[in-house]
Formats: sequence, C-alpha cells, structure tokens
Amino acid sequence: MRSEHKLSLGSIFLRGVLRENPVLGMALGICSALAVTTSIIDALSMGAAVTFVLVGANLLISAIRNHIPSKVRIPVFIVIICTFVTIAELIFKAYFPVLDRALGVFLSLIVVNCVILARAESFASKNTAPAALMDALGAGLGYTLALLCVSAFREVVGSGTFLGIPLFGDRFEPMLLFVMAPGAFIALGILIGLANLLTERSKARVSARSASAKRSRHEDISSDTTAAKGGAA
Repeated sequence: MRSEHKLSLGSIFLRGVLRENPVLGMALGICSALAVTTSIIDALSMGAAVTFVLVGANLLISAIRNHIPSKVRIPVFIVIICTFVTIAELIFKAYFPVLDRALGVFLSLIVVNCVILARAESFASKNTAPAALMDALGAGLGYTLALLCVSAFREVVGSGTFLGIPLFGDRFEPMLLFVMAPGAFIALGILIGLANLLTERSKARVSARSASAKRSRHEDISSDTTAAKGGAA
C-alpha cells in the first residue's frame, strides 16, 4: 500500500476538524454522540478516549500497512483498535473511576465506532505515519468538538448548568426533554443543520470568488488581444 495523499499535513488536520467532521459532516459515531452528551465532562472524556484510540490505531496501522495482507486487513484493523480501546478502558478504571462508570458500556463500544475504522481503512492504511497522525488528530478533535457542542446545548438547556455549575438560579425551569433521548436527536439535528448551512455558504463564497477571478482573467485576455490588434493596425 503506497502513500496516496497530496495534501499538506495542516490541510489533512483541518479537513477532519471542519469539512469532514466525523459527526456533523459525515454522520459517523452518532450513537455515542447521543448517549454520552448529557454533560460536558462526559462528552470531553469520550472525545479524549476516541482521540487516543484514533491516534494509536492510525500510527500502528500506517507503520505496518505494507505487511498486512489485503484479505485480512479488516480483522487486523479491528484487533489493533481493540488493543487501544482496552488500554483506554484500563486507564479510565485505574485513574478516573467516576468517569468510567458514567461512560459505562459506551467506552467499550469505541471498538465499533465507525469513525475509527473509517480512518484506518480509508487513510491510515494508505499513507505515511505523519499524515496518519494528523488525520487522527483532526478527526479526534472534530469528533470531540461536535460532542462538546451537543453536550453544552443539552446541559445548559436541559439542566440549567455548565460544567455542573448552575447558571440561572432557582427559578429556572430546565427543559428536561433535552436530557432524554429525543432531546439528543433534536440537539444533534440542529447542529448538523447549522454545520450544513455554514458549509454551503462557504462553498458559495468560494464559487463566487472563483467566478470573479475567471471573469477578471477573461477581461485581461480580451484587453491584451484588443491592444495587440490595435498595435498591429
């Protein structure tokens, strides 16, 4: 498997954060985005765990990509991902038992998180270690930011707190819908809609600038052609 990317390392990193955000742009990892976003702390913890697994799996897969037979690449990827998930679980159990209980089974389910296997198959297995590292960091940060946005919305509106700190006083009546499953779908849908709107506006601006540049070049060529004909005459 040879390296195929033609982007700079910075572009690879930013692609995962913005244009190809795993949750808001590609709708991957939705299960955890709905399940562990009732509080910001839980969302950040899950984002950190997923980023750790992404970085470890991408680096290892990139390093041994030329030695993995094509027919068994998916089982090999899954074994590697399982290894790093187990490491993350042991770290949480040893040093962050409260967060381990809060995340529950969803920490183990990182193994089947589509974000990680997608990056392993589509990028890490075809590119060098530095590029794979930037891809993992970008996707991990994009995933974490998406969970952070969803959890901030749900915690503030659904509980009236931010990082567990009350914001509105005793008279505030939180919308309990947003701490339940339907509220998670609503919050995520709103954020995906906003992300799509911003993406379309960005594309429209780029298209407008491109069209303007083409018109300018055409006008310059026309002016040069007219001047040349006048000089010949």
